[in-house]
Parts: sequence; C-alpha cells; structure tokens
Amino acid sequence: MQLLKLTSTVGFMKLRMPAMIVSTLLILASLASLAVNKLNWGLDFTGGTLIEVGYEEAANLESIRSLLTQANFGDAIVQNFGSSQDVLIRIAPREGVKAVDIGDQVIAALRSDGTAVDMRRIEFVGPNVGDELTEQGGLAMLVALICILIYVAMRFEWRFALGSVAALVHDVILTLGLFSILQLEFDLTVLAAVLAVIGYSLNDTIVVSDRIRENFRKMRKGEPIDIINESLTQTMNRTIITSLTTILVLLALFFKGGALIHGFATALLFGVIIGTYSSIYIASSVALSLGISKEDLMPPEVEKEGEDLEPLP
Repeated sequence: MQLLKLTSTVGFMKLRMPAMIVSTLLILASLASLAVNKLNWGLDFTGGTLIEVGYEEAANLESIRSLLTQANFGDAIVQNFGSSQDVLIRIAPREGVKAVDIGDQVIAALRSDGTAVDMRRIEFVGPNVGDELTEQGGLAMLVALICILIYVAMRFEWRFALGSVAALVHDVILTLGLFSILQLEFDLTVLAAVLAVIGYSLNDTIVVSDRIRENFRKMRKGEPIDIINESLTQTMNRTIITSLTTILVLLALFFKGGALIHGFATALLFGVIIGTYSSIYIASSVALSLGISKEDLMPPEVEKEGEDLEPLP
C-alpha cells in the first residue's frame, strides 16, 4: 500500500544552496560546542563509580548533594534516574579506594539524616578502560567511514562515494553536537546509536544513488539536476515509509524505554531525521557539485571476441 505517490517531479535541488548553508552553520555550531563544552562523557569513558539508589518519596537532589559534599564527595554528579524516587550518583575514581568502599561511604552519608535509602546497584569502571573505550570508539567510526568510501566508490562512482561520506560525516558531527549542546550523557549505548545512524543513513544514500545511476542510463534527455530530482521523487515514497516506521519505534523507546536507553533512543531519533535529510541534500548535492554526468555512469563497452578481425573476402 502506497503512502504517497508524487505525480510530478519535485525540484529538490532548487533548495540545495540554502540547505548547504544551513548544514554548514549547524556543523560550525556543533564543532564550536564540541570545542568549548565538549561531550558529557559517561562512566564508560571517564571511569569512576556509579551508584543507583532508591527513595520511598521524591528525592531532594540539593539535599543529596549537600550530604555528599559533607562526606568529601563534592565532585559527585547527582541526577534523577527514570523517576523522582530513583537517583543516580556518579563519582570520579578515588586512588586506593575500592568501589565497594565508596558505595558504603555514599550510602552512609545519604542515611546520616535518618532517610531510608535503598541501594539498587553499584558499578565501577577504571580510568584505563575508559581511555581505551574512547580511543577504540573513535577508531571504529573512522574505519567505518573509510570502508564506506571504498565500497561506494567501487559500487557506483567516486563522486557518489565522496557525497556519501560527506553525508555521514555531516550526520555524525550534528549528532555529537546535539549531545554537546544539551550536555546529554555520552556512553557506550550512544556510541552504538551513532554507528547505527551511519548504517541507516548509508542505506538511504545507497538507495538514492542506485536510482540516480539507473535514471542516468535510462533517461536519454535531461540535465543532471533534472535526473537527480526525478530520482529523488521516485524514492520519496520509500523514504517516507521507512523513516516514519523507524521513528514510531524510536518514539516508543524514547518515552517508554526507561533512562538506561534514553540516550540511545535520542541519538537514533535525531540521526534518522538528519540522515534522511542528508541523503537528499548532502550526498546528492555533493555529487552534483562535483560534476556527475551520464558518461560517468554508463557501463563500459565490452569488446566482442573477433570484432577487430578483418572480414573474410
């Protein structure tokens, strides 16, 4: 069942310059935030102790911070976790102090005013593990982009490859910028979501590139911009259906999935929207700006055996 059927070609490329300007401004804003605010690294990357506690009534975060400061945990990060009764406490590593001892000290401090506090869980990540995860996570994204560049260049054409990688870099920078500006916690689940965004955006770009290549070979008349517009129009029905169904699932995870996967759902939800946009206005625009033409996408002529032989008298 078709959700939308466009009877006329939509002039997507008419808006490519405004779209490129907006994307450039957003990328600059994201890079500026990453340079100034940096990312709010989660415990997976920074190392330290994570303690989840539960209260019978709504917790007073200011009171909790005051109690921890009195117990020499003034650097603790305190926030609600899922509900007003659940609290998550993150504490930087303490040299020579075990995570279990830190947990006992924190619980003792929270109970010092007579409040009933239930210890839910305690986790510890060493700083060396955090540094290794940061390095390996960045390396994973770099290797993914290089492999995608090689694959698309071999599958289609180098102009499409550069357009695809430009779109993926655009998506990654804007997603990281969102987490930097809003200071959302960036942990391993968010890193997995960023890699998933790369895969989703690439799939969208491959579909569009395949249709552009097909139409370049099939449509004998028409400028490259007209053929790209026609290709984007033809794939729009599929793009809308795929994006909407994915967004519906992600909205369910965002609102009902709980705090543990909230960052994951946020990154994917933003990435799917921005990935759909970049497949249209970044990948295609870059290929068009690099001068993609029909001659670049025509299959090479195969010389038949014996074709160069002189005919018999």
